[in-house]
Amino acid sequence: MIDKNSPLPIYYQLEQAIRAQIQQGELQPGELLPSEKAYTEKYNISRMTVRQAINNLAQEGLLVRMKGKGTFIAEQKIQQTLKGITSFSEEMKQKGKKAASRIITLEEVNANPYIAEKLDVDKDSSIWKLKRVRLADQIPIAFETSYMPKKIVGEIKEENFAQSFYDYVENTLQLKITHGNQDIESTLAEEEDKEYLELEEGSPILLINRLTYVDGNRPFEYVRTAYRADKYKYKLSLPR
Repeated sequence: MIDKNSPLPIYYQLEQAIRAQIQQGELQPGELLPSEKAYTEKYNISRMTVRQAINNLAQEGLLVRMKGKGTFIAEQKIQQTLKGITSFSEEMKQKGKKAASRIITLEEVNANPYIAEKLDVDKDSSIWKLKRVRLADQIPIAFETSYMPKKIVGEIKEENFAQSFYDYVENTLQLKITHGNQDIESTLAEEEDKEYLELEEGSPILLINRLTYVDGNRPFEYVRTAYRADKYKYKLSLPR
């Protein structure tokens, strides 16, 4: 209910009304939110006010915009606990979800100075560059760009990524994955992120850059992963 005599801003009242509908189950995850026009007519308020409320709820992660489709109630986020090195496939299996990948490109390229430094190889060394979309229960969750030194992983094909690539590295290549370093930040989706994750302009993502090592402290993969902020979150346990 919107009270125009209330000291609370109208957009905030609308936010609270939509939030209550979500919490009470009147609006279900995956359901299409009523249009801006529907809210303007129902409450006799401006479209700008409606848009502000929806934008705030989208930034909060309760709503998600799908390019060309509309605004939907966000599904429950996949939660990953930071406690060790796992692949996307392993993460999804632990959550009871079906993992899948859609490979965009797999190509042999020469390492630029930045990637060469990350992988501890000479500039212009042969490396593999892989772009793929990661899906959970057929929903695009993440867009990855991976770089792997050819001198460590050898010849690889798309079928090597049909299951967990970490399994392939450890079981087929007989290389022990020992540890990794990663940084996490919240940022806005870039053009490719928006295209492959079906995001609108200005959508937030969880950006993770990870460098993973095998025996002998050798880096074997540097990967940039853009996660949909409305679908994914990290949990940390902080002992004192």
